[in-house]
Amino acid sequence: MLASEPNARIEAALAAAAALLGLWLGLPARDWALLSLACAALLAAESFNTAVERLVDRIAHGRDPGLARIKDLAAGAVLLIALAAAAVLMVVLAPPLWARLGG
Repeated sequence: MLASEPNARIEAALAAAAALLGLWLGLPARDWALLSLACAALLAAESFNTAVERLVDRIAHGRDPGLARIKDLAAGAVLLIALAAAAVLMVVLAPPLWARLGG
């Protein structure tokens, strides 16, 4: 997936950046669990979206509004998970980062 999906590469890079920030901040185990689950959920959603898109593209013969709607729903699920993951990252990383930077 990382080889063929630009969004997956961006999401993986952001997950790696969050992990490096977590290491620098010395996050406790509970925060690591939340961070890991959020990043894994996002990458899993992207995988499912990619699978749905490839399946629909393979079975679609021409423009089918129903199949287009299926692809849109899968993409929407990725967006929803991405927003939730961003919220988790903010809740987990912002307070210790603020404290570390002297805020």
